[in-house]
Amino acid sequence: MPAIRPLSRKLDRIAPSATTVLNERAIAMKREGVDVFNFAVGEPDFPTPDHIKEAGTAAIRDNITRYTPATGILDLKEAICRKLARDNGLEYAPNQIATTSGGKHALYNLLYVICDEGDEVLVPAPYWVSYPEMVKLAGAAPVVLNAGPDASFKVTAGQVRSAITPKTKALMLNTPSNPTGMVYTRDELAAIAEVVMDAGIYVITDELYEKILYDGHRHISIAALHPQMKEQALVVNGLSKAYAMTGWRLGYAAGPGEVMDLVVKFQGQTVMHPSAITQHAAVTALTGPEDFLPPMIRAFDRRRNYILERLGNMRGVACARPGGAFYVFPDMSAYTGRRRPDGRPIEGSLDLAMYLLEEYQVISAPGAAFGTEGCLRFSYATTLDIIEKGMDRVEKGLSALKS
Repeated sequence: MPAIRPLSRKLDRIAPSATTVLNERAIAMKREGVDVFNFAVGEPDFPTPDHIKEAGTAAIRDNITRYTPATGILDLKEAICRKLARDNGLEYAPNQIATTSGGKHALYNLLYVICDEGDEVLVPAPYWVSYPEMVKLAGAAPVVLNAGPDASFKVTAGQVRSAITPKTKALMLNTPSNPTGMVYTRDELAAIAEVVMDAGIYVITDELYEKILYDGHRHISIAALHPQMKEQALVVNGLSKAYAMTGWRLGYAAGPGEVMDLVVKFQGQTVMHPSAITQHAAVTALTGPEDFLPPMIRAFDRRRNYILERLGNMRGVACARPGGAFYVFPDMSAYTGRRRPDGRPIEGSLDLAMYLLEEYQVISAPGAAFGTEGCLRFSYATTLDIIEKGMDRVEKGLSALKS
């Protein structure tokens, strides 16, 4: 009997999601009875608000369980249009909206329909772990623009201009940022917009954390800064973060009609549409009260301030103050080159993260996965009790490392 034909090699150059792998490891450890302190998870630890859950339950009772158009139901697209006008100063028609199974799905769909083999996409680092891998899956090449702590982890217009080539198709932009929590100002975005418009490239702007802000920061969508910018901006958002609906899987994209037509064409031949039940619940989320948001943000803010204080008191640790999202991204490169008590060296952020996991049951995410070596990402979307006990363990673990 002949050997079975080999599997596709298309995924050979794609790295697994570090955050997903770490979260799955945390779940497995908990099943084994290990007391785990999980700072890797990227979702709110709050329940979906009751009125949204009730809308989903009502959709099931009313037998709204059949196929919808690939682009999503009209009621939802109209609700998204009203949201974008109300919150972002952006006017779109329903045919310029595509609903997707989560924000990640929207990002991949856009990259797939705008990129050809050999194109380049500019990806500022630190980046969300999936950005460069999705660019590769779309057949393009990620071009990483490094923005370190001295630049508040934000890429400049000058960096973007210097990196653009005839192959450049788009710039990925994320504000507020995962993993750093940094928020771009209007002036910073305006300068980048000028470069993007001059070059005639797209900007894919990931705005999922737009409602989770602190210290008076305001979210500005780059698409709203100039009429021409709106023609080159592909806005991605979703309900996962602000509405605590990660498992519901509802994202959306807004942009020029010709781009959205291709997204719908592509989606119609792949996943078709998001869950009909989720779509109906999402209409309620986008049109209903948001009185649940201020208490959630206040809780995140208390946790943010506490974890920043704890990290600030650890020797050799420097941490920028995030203006949004629910992550801190401390620079722990001072511990690279040190050794575990058993003599094994800490050669980078992955080694440090594994050391804290294996010896102190603290799960973090290594900065290398986000394109920035030497840092660790800690999510504070967890209870203050877990943060306090977890930081005790981090501090103890760092102190045990030998020079």
